[in-house]
Amino acid sequence: MYQLASVDASGSPHVRSIGHRGFLEPDGSPNLPLLLSATDVRTPKVGQFLANPKVEIVWWLPGSMEQFRLSGVVRVVPPPDAAPLSDSVTKVPSAALDALDVQGFDWEKKRVEVYDTQPAFLRAGFARPPPGNIIENYEAGKSWPGLVPRRVEAQSEEEEHAYDRGLHNFALVFFEPLEVDWMQLKEKPNRRTKFIRKDEEWAEYVTVP
Repeated sequence: MYQLASVDASGSPHVRSIGHRGFLEPDGSPNLPLLLSATDVRTPKVGQFLANPKVEIVWWLPGSMEQFRLSGVVRVVPPPDAAPLSDSVTKVPSAALDALDVQGFDWEKKRVEVYDTQPAFLRAGFARPPPGNIIENYEAGKSWPGLVPRRVEAQSEEEEHAYDRGLHNFALVFFEPLEVDWMQLKEKPNRRTKFIRKDEEWAEYVTVP
């Protein structure tokens, strides 16, 4: 879990915790890593990402007492029928994602794969009313699905519909880091190292903590 900050069209900042879903890189380009997460296409952050794809992530690892602050760009990969979102994602420049496009990467296959590999309780969140909507009281949540099995495991038409509804709202979020600020607080004295990417090459700088 890490924190991702973005700004909306008016320049107001927003930050939230994001579940990390893995890494991805183009074939033959380990220097172009992507961080993978997911979101509901109905959330405000999707519009913020489209308005300004420049974001920053803070990832704190308490066990090793390391902090990673990553600056870069984000791209949303929505369901194919989520126009106009589907028309907007190609406007975000990304060396790594562009390379994957050239390599013929199947984005929709990846989207369904990530949706299916989630726990059933997480899939259920995408089958509920839009996040942030005002409701009468907390009791309303008792009528929402608590668990949504994979479609091949559905035991009823209702579960199939819940699966399809969730998949329709499910989008991938790819973050491409362009700068990494790494703090090592277990070291004495503390260490801070910056990595800055220019084109496809990374430069390393030792800096003051």
